[in-house]
Amino acid sequence: MRLTLRVWRQPNADADGALSTYEVDGISPDMSFLEMLDTLNEELILQGDDPVAFDHDCREGICGACSLVINGAAHGPERTTTCQLHMRSFRDGDTIDIEPWRAAAFPVVKDLVVDRSAFDRIIQAGGYITAPTGAAPEAHATPVPKPDAESAFEHAECIGCGACVAACPNGAAMLFTSAKVNHLNVLPQGAPERGSRVLDMVAQMDDEGFGGCTLAGECATACPKGIPLFSITAMNREFLRAARKSR
Repeated sequence: MRLTLRVWRQPNADADGALSTYEVDGISPDMSFLEMLDTLNEELILQGDDPVAFDHDCREGICGACSLVINGAAHGPERTTTCQLHMRSFRDGDTIDIEPWRAAAFPVVKDLVVDRSAFDRIIQAGGYITAPTGAAPEAHATPVPKPDAESAFEHAECIGCGACVAACPNGAAMLFTSAKVNHLNVLPQGAPERGSRVLDMVAQMDDEGFGGCTLAGECATACPKGIPLFSITAMNREFLRAARKSR
């Protein structure tokens, strides 16, 4: 495959950025999208140019590090992570636009790399879970209803990639925050801090400068792990309940 890549290049958050055009040839349809970028970078290095900076780690769709807007869609045309997107999703001769996440709370570090530490601070605001330490408790010591366990597992699948923010027209982080709130709050182990957790995490989310949620639904559509939109409404109910109790 021969492709034309229009890649966002930006040296740092304070500098202006622009799309730069590159031609790559000999791309196998079986390559992952990141392997294609590796090929581009190898060519740039041989030419004495600065390679394109982009985030990656496990390349197995688990860590959430890969974070690209591809032809205007978070993670590209398939509902998966960028590292699991393969070049067979494109055609020979295609022009592909590659940009970083666009959100005020995700400042550009360099090129396609953005600072997502705002997510870390939201998680930190959730605090701890009151649980006995020491020897592992008996598995049946704290009964968990099956629907609650399944809900917790469903929300815990969130990998914190930020696609929900990138896809949201408002740049909201409600789907991410609700996933982190709900996967703890539905379990009995998370009950002691249930109210303070949702209040603190939502407050931190607002402080980070994310946009407001209007339930457009683009976040859930873009989420590679399928976190459902009703996660947001569940967190809203938790928030209102906790706010009433705190008065």
